[in-house]
Amino acid sequence: MKFFGITLLLLFPLVVISLGMDILMGFDLDNSIKHAFNPFLVKDPVELILFFILLVFLVFSFFYRKKKKKNKGKGQQ
Repeated sequence: MKFFGITLLLLFPLVVISLGMDILMGFDLDNSIKHAFNPFLVKDPVELILFFILLVFLVFSFFYRKKKKKNKGKGQQ
């Protein structure tokens, strides 16, 4: 429960700062809210490609560790 509270305590000021910066840059409130809650709208195509490559590495790493752990458990029996 503490983690949830700390997450919310960090989320609200960061969202307010993000909205304030967007408004100071000249965006209206509607676009500022869209940018704050959907970061994929403000990414360049190169950043999106890099994000998906890192996501694929993360998924492969997860399955590799899961497979390695499963094989290790079979060897001990």
